[in-house]
Amino acid sequence: MTDLVSYAFADGVATLTLDDGKANAMGPAMQAALNSALDRAEADKAIVVLTGRAGVFSGGFDLGVFKAGDAKVTFQMLTGGAQLAQRLLSYPHPVIAACSGHAVAMGLFLLQCADVRIGLKAGATFQANEVLIGMTLPYFALETIRQRVTTPHLPLVGTALPYAGDDAVRAGLLDEAVAPDALAGAVRAHVERLKKAHPASFSATKQRLQAPVMAAMPAAIEKDIADWKRLGTAQA
Repeated sequence: MTDLVSYAFADGVATLTLDDGKANAMGPAMQAALNSALDRAEADKAIVVLTGRAGVFSGGFDLGVFKAGDAKVTFQMLTGGAQLAQRLLSYPHPVIAACSGHAVAMGLFLLQCADVRIGLKAGATFQANEVLIGMTLPYFALETIRQRVTTPHLPLVGTALPYAGDDAVRAGLLDEAVAPDALAGAVRAHVERLKKAHPASFSATKQRLQAPVMAAMPAAIEKDIADWKRLGTAQA
């Protein structure tokens, strides 16, 4: 892999660790590294554990790309993020997100694409902050949230309300919140449980469960692409 995403495979489990030394921003390079790691995991027919550096899962799209003003690179980053979410949703084997810290914006959307989402009780914020920074939530992002967040909280998530710990579990942004020193043990417990699943049966069941969001994603991404082009982020 690259320095941005490390890959460790053992006993049928691929651990993908995001670490750019900062906020694990989802720029084009990080997206490419993560896609490459997923290629390898899929070839290994692995259960995936997706995690980040201590204190942060991902802070979202790379704001430096937006500020640089290169329309082509910005469009590549936005469409790449949408396609990465779609890919995680359709990954044929279990995906466990070991959310090692903050998950914001694109980081939060990727978190919602995992089959099992484990986060921290304290020291981590879960937030779709787009409306605070002058952005509109993309259609693809709304689909990732809509499939997991409980109905009363959906409008609140859209207004950039920050969640943490047990509140994130109640809202549907996490399945489990644990103390930082319990994260590794919680991940191991889910890995051992999911190893007992029959691979073909798991994959078929996942396809059925994900059918509504997977059916909605292509049209959502097309609408996003139209919006991004209209806003001038797709110049050649």
